[in-house]
Amino acid sequence: MMNITKTKTTVFTPRKGSVAEYHVMVTVTDPSSLYEEQLNAVLKACKAASKGRSVHFRRFFLSDASNQAPMLLEALQGLPEATTSIVQQPPLDGTRIALWMYCTSPMEGGDGCFTHEGYTHHWAGSLTGTGVDSYEQMAGIFLDLDGKLANHGLSVAANTIRTWIFARDVDVNYAGVVMARRQYFERIGLTSKTHFIASTGIEGRHPDPKMLVETDAYSVGGLASEQVRFLYAKDHLSPTMDYGVTFERGTAVTYGDRRQVYISGTASIDAEGKVLYPGDVSMQTRRMLENISALLAEAGAAFKDIAMAIVYLRDAADYARARQIVSETCPDLNAVYVLAPVCRPAWLVEMECLALVPADAPEYRSF
Repeated sequence: MMNITKTKTTVFTPRKGSVAEYHVMVTVTDPSSLYEEQLNAVLKACKAASKGRSVHFRRFFLSDASNQAPMLLEALQGLPEATTSIVQQPPLDGTRIALWMYCTSPMEGGDGCFTHEGYTHHWAGSLTGTGVDSYEQMAGIFLDLDGKLANHGLSVAANTIRTWIFARDVDVNYAGVVMARRQYFERIGLTSKTHFIASTGIEGRHPDPKMLVETDAYSVGGLASEQVRFLYAKDHLSPTMDYGVTFERGTAVTYGDRRQVYISGTASIDAEGKVLYPGDVSMQTRRMLENISALLAEAGAAFKDIAMAIVYLRDAADYARARQIVSETCPDLNAVYVLAPVCRPAWLVEMECLALVPADAPEYRSF
């Protein structure tokens, strides 16, 4: 079978002999091919990109999760073990599957958790909860995540750096997610006077239609409080609590040899929390990029430092226009574009990203 995938990898090694980080995006180049053909091609590319590296996390974006996930899960048995997330967010290039994978070299990993230089890194994927609505399911997910972290001496309050929250029918179910998260954070001591957690809250469907919410998360143990800095860009964006939600706009984590910059899902919003340019995807995309640039700058990073990005669109008809504008600003962006309505109906486009920059901070241990 001819190759029908494209693999783009961002490799980051701040200095000779340091740990290398790899963000791998695998996309399909032939939308007309069958799902089984696309799946086999993506997994072949995944296996090739994993060679000689420790795979810690991988997220598969599917066009029809309920029907496609069983074949994917069966096929994954032949790949190296890694934390896996599966979400229905159809790739906007008309294909059926795409992949984001995070690897390192020469670290070892297992069961979503690895320790290196005294830091414990924990990845969780496709967490779900029980309950009849999104509020109950979100509350259960946070309890489950805290339990998983406790097995490694970690907790959500002290150690979780980044979450991704996918809500089925986001226009209906996001309110329950917001309420459950806010109440859980209050119980564990996360408030506007302390800090929240960088996050993306967006449309996404679990393979099981009974699941209204699923969550991925990344946590780190062993960090000093001074190593974690929260990003606000207050001249561009409002504090999230101004409109009743509880997440950080961005979080920068500094190690001895590098800084990782996690930018939450960011849209066309102003410093008063208002949606800018309703109905105009072109202007919303430009403002979104302006906001992201301001957040990155607070952490000493720029567009050129972005290692991976995900661009979410509410309407597939806006894909070509939004992609053109993003590509003009970030011509070499390692990104996947997916169909996923943002948490406010008026927002037509949102983008998240992770940037990596070298650091010379000998007071901290290297990554």
